Amino acid sequence: MEPIRYLHLDVFAATCGGGNHLGVVTDARDWSDDEMQRFARWTALVETTFLLPPSTPQGSYRVRIFTPQHEIPFAGHPSVGSAHAALACGLAQPVDGLLWQECGAGVLPIRVEGEGESRDLLLKSPGERVLATGRDAHPLLEATLGGIELGMLPPALVDGGRRWWLAEVADEASLRGWLPDHSAIGALARATGSMGLCAFARSASGDYQLVVRAFPAGVGIVEDPASGAANGLIAAYIAQAEPHGALSRGYAISQGREMGHDARLLARIEPDAIWVGGRARAVVDGLLHWNDA
Repeated sequence: MEPIRYLHLDVFAATCGGGNHLGVVTDARDWSDDEMQRFARWTALVETTFLLPPSTPQGSYRVRIFTPQHEIPFAGHPSVGSAHAALACGLAQPVDGLLWQECGAGVLPIRVEGEGESRDLLLKSPGERVLATGRDAHPLLEATLGGIELGMLPPALVDGGRRWWLAEVADEASLRGWLPDHSAIGALARATGSMGLCAFARSASGDYQLVVRAFPAGVGIVEDPASGAANGLIAAYIAQAEPHGALSRGYAISQGREMGHDARLLARIEPDAIWVGGRARAVVDGLLHWNDA
């Protein structure tokens, strides 16, 4: 293979190094499925994406998203990071303020606000369904929530591209100091075919209105520093449960500080859509040599 431009991105970072890693191969037209999977396994990143020309007239570009183990149809921070890479490399241009990302979950709009390093990219969630609510929604849920006081909204299992258990915690300090039982989260995730548990708390901080901690034990991750898809589900749940509440139009999110990161995400809630995203920046921009020699 000829050398290909490769970007290593910091997605949703409020400060340098605060976000979620993403590797982006900017031209994967000559890559086979096996080559994509092998490279994603080698990077050992939570996700690596591969950009391709769109296969539908509506698409601005096409992206395939791989974990080290398998391909997935959709994820939040890889979508926002891939959109940033497509713009930075001149592979796509917004039309009427939108990119259209073709992925395994369909053709999804991404709103482009601003330019360069100050550009926000907000992904429209692919649709959400609340499947169950309450502490008794599953026999393993009570053990998963042990040691933490819950907030106003009941725990819920929500599906939308990816499936998460959501739980509101009583206050920010309690959530930030919580030491969850990761084995219990893993058992719940496996029993329900979900990613795991995403806990959130309201905040009186002027910089953000919600604090989030995500524990995706269902895919073997202890804690995630910045979770686009999960935050989309939280926003949808809040919009449904509190349509006239203080957060019903949207809010800013802090995530990752408990694990040494510092991510900032945005949620925009509209009558017919949930948009979640933030900023991305390239930390490494170079040439990829990936040959079978």
